[in-house]
Amino acid sequence: MKTVEAESRQSLEEMFAQLEDVIAEMEEDGISLEHSFDLYNKGMGLLKECSKSIDEVEKKVLILDEDGETHEF
Repeated sequence: MKTVEAESRQSLEEMFAQLEDVIAEMEEDGISLEHSFDLYNKGMGLLKECSKSIDEVEKKVLILDEDGETHEF
């Protein structure tokens, strides 16, 4: 069974893979300007989702200080 963190990581990995696909498609020769804008918007949406996922994971990270106490990151 996957943990929330594992599911979040997988989602991030999937989004990064999608971003790579978007970038590769944008770099193709002969792509129309309209399609470039569509891909740009898709990429920006993916980046926004990645940022939100990373923020959620960061909120869950705890730091262990020298006294053995945990504190939020």
